[in-house]
Amino acid sequence: MFFVKDKVSKYFGKKAKFIFSFLACLFFGGFVLAMSFEDFYNNYFGSFDSFIDENEGLTSFRSLNVPFGGRAESLGGAFTALANDISFFEYNPAASSVLENTELAVFHNSWIADTSIDTIAFTIRNNTFGFGAFAKCLYLPFTEYNIFGQKMTSGYYSESVLGLNFSNNFFAGYNFRGLAFGGTIKVAYRSMPDYTDDYSGNIIEGSGLNQSAFALLGDFGLRTSFNFGKFFISRKPNFHIGLSLMNVGIALENEGIDLGLPTKINAGIAWTFAKPATINLEMIKPLNLSNISKSEKIAFGGGFSFAFTKSFAFQTGFLLKGGNPKISLGAEFPVKILLLNINYTFDLSSSLSPINRFSLSAKLNLGDRGRQDTQAKIDELYVKGLQLYAEGYIAEAIDAWEEILVYNKNFDPAIYALETAKETLALQIKIREIQTLD
Repeated sequence: MFFVKDKVSKYFGKKAKFIFSFLACLFFGGFVLAMSFEDFYNNYFGSFDSFIDENEGLTSFRSLNVPFGGRAESLGGAFTALANDISFFEYNPAASSVLENTELAVFHNSWIADTSIDTIAFTIRNNTFGFGAFAKCLYLPFTEYNIFGQKMTSGYYSESVLGLNFSNNFFAGYNFRGLAFGGTIKVAYRSMPDYTDDYSGNIIEGSGLNQSAFALLGDFGLRTSFNFGKFFISRKPNFHIGLSLMNVGIALENEGIDLGLPTKINAGIAWTFAKPATINLEMIKPLNLSNISKSEKIAFGGGFSFAFTKSFAFQTGFLLKGGNPKISLGAEFPVKILLLNINYTFDLSSSLSPINRFSLSAKLNLGDRGRQDTQAKIDELYVKGLQLYAEGYIAEAIDAWEEILVYNKNFDPAIYALETAKETLALQIKIREIQTLD
């Protein structure tokens, strides 16, 4: 362990010792905590038996409820309002139009019973318009044995989803950051391997295909941000509200049977009450559109994140869905050009192992397409206009502030300053006209 730690420190620099120590504590500490608190978990969380839902699992394509992993899972899935990284695909499709940077990411989520989920995603923003795409695949080994324990057939059961996202941020300005609206079109395919006949032991050609399925579905979301209860200086709004309708569509088996989808409504808020700390709260209402009376109960999630430095953040979350609460711990930190998130989730649906319910994401920041440089130019022109105005060069100040609107027509400080400057200039002209003798 110390040899590996020393090698990592030499390769990645001074911060590696802290990061490595923290991850070791997270990884093995989560395991020890789970082992130590298994009885406590069983006894205490047994009080949540009333949340056990007899309608759970009645819809198809349940992989749509299994997260990519990464930061959003670390926050207990309470991400509909915050939605500030590429994980937004599974929570709020409106977020692509407000993300700061272009992002390319890969996710790996080690789920229960040898199930894994791998995802690749990309998102980019052009001013107020956002675009993104992702491909996600859940897979697990499938092996069939006969009554004598002999292997008859093997393969993989899988559910694959492809998504294409579009969103736009309307009415965005300096004070009001706009109302973002977006949608994601998705196609999904469930693949079953062929199996054998119970009597002859021969593989039935096309037997897996008969149980495979196809789905066409969509997501829709709204998101807005503003300042509320803000006691620190920052241009970024500190309060976020999100609402989304996820997985609306149709799923058909090969024989044309409507299977139903895990449709749900997500509603959440996120509040950065101090510059490094954010609280997230979420409500999830599942809907079985094939039979509304068979819809699952409301679920609740909550998360807390704390940024120790600009390059290291800690997250924890809690999700109550059914009678088996989930607790998550995660950390996010840069390694060279990548931003990594490592997450461990504990609940009683998996074995008490740090490998089960473990996820990792790696995000590549591809820049902001010059938005930060543009903002710096705007700030420079705004200050220049203020100086010119204070020195009495009103027309020149107007020129500087009007140039700002070429870069950003919704920059409210320049708009207000222009109104004042033009009124002042008009008043000066009127005074000169009055003072002029015929």
